Amino acid sequence: MANPTFVALRTIWIKEITRFMRIWVQTLVPPAITMTLYFVIFGNLIGSRIGEMNGFSYMEFIVPGLIMMAVITNSYANVSSSFFSAKFQRNVEELLVAPVPNWVIIAGYVGGGVARALLIGIIVTSVSMLFVDLSIYNPLAIALTLLLTATLFSCAGLINAVYAKTFDDISIVPTFVLTPLTYLGGVFYSLSLLPPFWQAVSKANPIVYMVDGFRFGFLGHADVSFSVSMALLLGFNVLLFGIAWTLINRGVGIRS
Repeated sequence: MANPTFVALRTIWIKEITRFMRIWVQTLVPPAITMTLYFVIFGNLIGSRIGEMNGFSYMEFIVPGLIMMAVITNSYANVSSSFFSAKFQRNVEELLVAPVPNWVIIAGYVGGGVARALLIGIIVTSVSMLFVDLSIYNPLAIALTLLLTATLFSCAGLINAVYAKTFDDISIVPTFVLTPLTYLGGVFYSLSLLPPFWQAVSKANPIVYMVDGFRFGFLGHADVSFSVSMALLLGFNVLLFGIAWTLINRGVGIRS
């Protein structure tokens, strides 16, 4: 007989994956179009004038960062919108009163966000291959960074949804926090180009470590030690999962 906990977890996963696959034109196609424009404008047009970055063509250099940018925004958006919709429609209460541990609820929604992020990552990587011959230095580093980053921002999206009171509230963090941090996270440039002071400031941006770790997996080059990046990613994952569990356990933003 199947374990009830696993059945509940699998059910939430299937529901979440079905939700974003049903509207794939809205969830999967736009990132592919957006990244194609980035590749054309920044990679081909501007990149041809820039030349090389750390010994690689500019196109090769920015591809890992652009993939990571798509993963971050989509993992966050998937969970924040899905969980807030469940809260707004009050069907999340059915999960809370069911004999399902809170960590299963979190893992179910986070798993849906990770699934969408991984699919987006595959799509954007496939698109990038139309513009540049991608080399892979360390597949394990790529997979580990991708998984940890998608999990981290899925947890962050759930926390945002818990506190959100309107649909507008779930767009505040992506607009005013995620977008600036992503653009300043080394997607389009190497930290080595910055003066020492601004390098130190940039290292306070957690997205720097995600982009840098992911780039290391493709190019074998990193501005920050890969082990440091992984340690920080693991730490942030544990922290945000713990915060999400505490909020759900206390019923913050859910129970009246």
